[in-house]
Amino acid sequence: MSAKNKPLFKIQFISNGERYELYVRDLSQASLFGFIEIGDFVWDTHTSLVLDPSHEKLKDEFANVTRTYIPMHNVLRIDEVEKQGTAKISVLSDKVTAFPTPIYTPKG
Repeated sequence: MSAKNKPLFKIQFISNGERYELYVRDLSQASLFGFIEIGDFVWDTHTSLVLDPSHEKLKDEFANVTRTYIPMHNVLRIDEVEKQGTAKISVLSDKVTAFPTPIYTPKG
């Protein structure tokens, strides 16, 4: 199956206090229990001189990655889309807490 015929997925997840939004062609439940496996990353081909720094940061972070595994509880949403948008990273507000939070926090 050619890349044009494979479904395109937009996945949003939380990592290190930031919200990631990526476009991939391969997405499945990983053989590692509790993880989503993504691969075949799809990046924008910029035709203008204006570059999005968060998009470039993502491309650098995943430059040599063929597959990555995301804990299921970090995934916010997965959509199968027809058109590709722009991959980006955005900072979470203080009101968003990643699940699960520690039950016991020692007082120090």
